[in-house]
Amino acid sequence: MTRSVYFDCDTGVDDALALALLLAQGGSVLAGIGTVSGNTAAGQAARNTLDLLALAGHDDIPVAVGAHHPLAGDFHGGADRVHGGNGIGGIELPAATRQPQDQDAAELLLRLAREHAGELRIVATGPLTNLALALRRDPELPGRVRDVTVMGGAVRVPGNVTGRAEANIAGDPAAATAVFDAAWPVTVVPLDVTMRHRFDESDRAALAAGPPLTAALGAMLTGYFDYYEPVLGERQVPLHDPIAAGVAIGLLHPADAPLVGLRVEPDGHLVEDDTAARRTRVVLSLTADAAPVILRTILQQSAG
Repeated sequence: MTRSVYFDCDTGVDDALALALLLAQGGSVLAGIGTVSGNTAAGQAARNTLDLLALAGHDDIPVAVGAHHPLAGDFHGGADRVHGGNGIGGIELPAATRQPQDQDAAELLLRLAREHAGELRIVATGPLTNLALALRRDPELPGRVRDVTVMGGAVRVPGNVTGRAEANIAGDPAAATAVFDAAWPVTVVPLDVTMRHRFDESDRAALAAGPPLTAALGAMLTGYFDYYEPVLGERQVPLHDPIAAGVAIGLLHPADAPLVGLRVEPDGHLVEDDTAARRTRVVLSLTADAAPVILRTILQQSAG
């Protein structure tokens, strides 16, 4: 795979893990990165992304700031309690010297889709606003994209922002509807699977003991553990975004991934709809525990 992934993210802690996993492909997998407001504001997410890329020695990957507000309404602030005030657990990374691209994230996506027509894979781990904006600007976009993998939704389990809705889909339900309705293959990696695969403190410690990029990941995970410990009743964190990235690049393999008809409710709840075309793949389980695969891949690349 060469320069074939556009990564659309709201770089918080688990997005940072997903980024490290994508970089573990030698960096060659990433054609570009766009940011959107979700865990933190789109501008802060871009700064986090640039700093992480610099720490990893990958200053050649373009980063573009995307939508601050959803398609309808306003961005109501990030998930400070979960991801810290700056999206990455409140830790300070060495500042990258470069700035984001002049074009916005939707334009970056459109450019990459033209340059890699038929090959580009989209991995989206935040609200889907940038993808929806790109579709508005060019309705022919789906014909140039190989597939789309979305971390989002709670299909057969409770949500994490309401009893039914998950944060990424709830962050822009109208955008999610546009993305799911478009004529490209979509795989959804929802809370149904991501909540069941987790890092524990030994995994965090292994990252913290590594080189600068993994050490930063270990440091930012501390606050993430602090948030999830009372939620889960044990000191663990779910691996939402890195699982979606791992599925997209074939590192992780679905065991149960039915094609279903999905409807997005106004509150962001994903509903299985028997009257809708069954064309969205929903990953409900994996063939193996994702945590050791994700950890080993990130550490092996960093050591190399």
